[in-house]
Amino acid sequence: MQPERLVIVGAGMASLKLLEELAAAAPRRYDVTVVGAEPTPAYNRVLLSSLLAGEASDEDLRLRGRDWYAAHGFRLLTGAPAQAIDRAGKRLILRGGRALAFDKLVLATGSEAIRLPLPGADLPQTLTFRDLYDATRLRALAAPGRRALVIGGGLLGLEAAYGLVRRGCSVTVVHLADRLMERQLDERGAATLRRTLEAKGVGFALSASSVAITGDAQVTGLELATGERLPADLVVMACGVRANAGLAKAAGLRVNRGITVDDRLATSDPDIFALGECAEHRGDVYGLVAPAYEQARTLARRLAGDDSATYAGSVLSTNLKVSGVGVFSAGAIEPEDGDETMVLADPGHGHYRKLIVRDDRLKGAILVGETSDALWYLDLITTATPLGPLREDLAFGRGFAMAA
Repeated sequence: MQPERLVIVGAGMASLKLLEELAAAAPRRYDVTVVGAEPTPAYNRVLLSSLLAGEASDEDLRLRGRDWYAAHGFRLLTGAPAQAIDRAGKRLILRGGRALAFDKLVLATGSEAIRLPLPGADLPQTLTFRDLYDATRLRALAAPGRRALVIGGGLLGLEAAYGLVRRGCSVTVVHLADRLMERQLDERGAATLRRTLEAKGVGFALSASSVAITGDAQVTGLELATGERLPADLVVMACGVRANAGLAKAAGLRVNRGITVDDRLATSDPDIFALGECAEHRGDVYGLVAPAYEQARTLARRLAGDDSATYAGSVLSTNLKVSGVGVFSAGAIEPEDGDETMVLADPGHGHYRKLIVRDDRLKGAILVGETSDALWYLDLITTATPLGPLREDLAFGRGFAMAA
């Protein structure tokens, strides 16, 4: 009996995790072909900012070599963008016309950087910060004394800013909102992070709307809605990402903000699945690695024949080093009526901690600066554990609370 043909579109971190789980759960069950648009196998995108900052090498970003794919019987095609899905003929068409037949198809196409449609956005010194190619271009342009503007005060923008500062650039982050990382941090947490980053040399222009990138043959600055012009030699657009769902939409699959999937990670076509940043599950599109890995484990179990495997969604959480500063956020960031709020702050050391308790359960946590207890707080949130005697010393961390 011939193995089923499984084609995976996308060769990034979510795709690799699916392959690792599938190799463990159902080795050689499928004839697997993986196609990726980028020229390299999967690499650790989380380390792109460290690569830009000179704190990590290209080797540090590597996850699995081509020999690993071959050893497990996985056919890997890189530099091979998918062009169309022929659902009726069950074929994936690659750029250039090559067709791959499939019995099951997995879309792990990730997301793409949003480029603001500003005048001057096509100048060669206007870049995004999303993949290895972007990081390589930024490394080539960044140099001591160069003036860089980063549009976007979310995670990617702050990481790009820190990397450019480490390369000797003068950097200002231009952000539309009135605080940094507004989806993950409250006002005080964002202010704590801002002060710490300012001490590292990053400047900020908040509540600032960009209207045009100035310059003829090369970037000279950025014009704001107020009429102010900020001088610059390069501009980085790091103002968000959108699900890369064009391939699915053109094939007639159901697409909203991402490719819509059910609890089995199946799309509107039962033989086509999606996971990672391109997928929308119960109205949520996750832009983080952890949910993609959870989805990969579920889908691998289903592909291995476990019909009981389902994905119920992920608790939104961020546990990262933002420009060298520990930042953790999970669950609610603002209290509702009847909630209790605990806050510990040490502005001198750049530490901030906020916990939200509802009905004797932890509903949200924000940590800036000191994040060693992040996973403990996340576990309390995800398991909805009754706090009981932990409540009294909860704000002081696991060591205090568990010893009480």
